[in-house]
Amino acid sequence: MKVCIGGTFDILHKGHKYLISKAFEVAGKQGHIFIGITSGKFFRNKKNLKTFNERKKAVLDYISKKKTVNTVVVKPIKDKYGPSIDGDFDAIVVSPETVESAEEINRKRRGIGKKPLEIIKMPFILAEDGKTISSSRIKKGEIDINGKLLR
Repeated sequence: MKVCIGGTFDILHKGHKYLISKAFEVAGKQGHIFIGITSGKFFRNKKNLKTFNERKKAVLDYISKKKTVNTVVVKPIKDKYGPSIDGDFDAIVVSPETVESAEEINRKRRGIGKKPLEIIKMPFILAEDGKTISSSRIKKGEIDINGKLLR
């Protein structure tokens, strides 16, 4: 199966790892995964982000331990769609905050005569306090990358 995911992946945390791992599970051993990492204008409004190359390295370091799919491609994406609209994919793995974008992708795919993607909706991964693990909370020093409370 050909699966795509995308994100900023600023501080690679437990939630990101869960999303990536699900993409590997869905793709299967002979599958293909595209991981789009935001770059350029797409995230200029966000402050203090690591560089694209730092974020890509963190993702590649994590997936290097998996070695369970045939092909993994990690590339920059300049918008919320990346190659998902016209690309050859079967499924997209998303978090609750990106479900609407996946539905929009499918509308656009149908509009150009492509089959819609299977949308695999993953829940947010929660920290010890029951709130979502996020890079912003990690940067604030509230939690670590696994959701453990620091304050």
